[in-house]
Amino acid sequence: MDCAKVGALIRELRRERGLTQRALAEELGISAKAVSKWECGRGAPDASLWDSLSEKLGAEVTRLLQGELRSSPRDSGRLDRMRFFVCPICGSMSASTGSPAVSCCSRRLSALPVRESGAPELGIEELDGELYITIDHDMRKDHYIMFAAVLTDDGAVIHRLYPEQDAALRIAQPRRGAWLYLCCTRHGLFRYRLSPAARKSSPPPQRYSRQHTE
Repeated sequence: MDCAKVGALIRELRRERGLTQRALAEELGISAKAVSKWECGRGAPDASLWDSLSEKLGAEVTRLLQGELRSSPRDSGRLDRMRFFVCPICGSMSASTGSPAVSCCSRRLSALPVRESGAPELGIEELDGELYITIDHDMRKDHYIMFAAVLTDDGAVIHRLYPEQDAALRIAQPRRGAWLYLCCTRHGLFRYRLSPAARKSSPPPQRYSRQHTE
């Protein structure tokens, strides 16, 4: 461990958070002299303090130990490159069109791969200028669709779904089609291509299967 680099990073992150050495010390239950010692490179935090220090400074423990933060590649902003992440511990989800290093519950997360088979069928019906989408999928506590993401030219909207509720959502009717992503707690991520040309305004609603996804 390079104590000088670690100390410099602690000082930088502390200042970004608007904390004085004394304020950070009080948060950690130690003396301000201890924080000053770290920042001058004359020592390092005790092993029992790293998790709390990580939380207070908003940086991963591994980055603090290395004394440097790596910048993620610039987000390209292209929706066709959207990637989704779900924490296996707390269930939190996030999405990005770039290539970020995403962590949650002290774990590095990998982007969910899009499954190529087994996608549930969809029912799609036009109602008052919106699309009402029903998903042929169980919504049990141990097996359900946890979120649906709709990507259009105008942006992305994520709908959180919950067990023991209807597997359905309403979305604004896209002008030039859209991508729909569904995340199953057991089987992962599925993708569908919704094409305006393929929809009909009269019932019965359409049935979409995996052959419509690309």
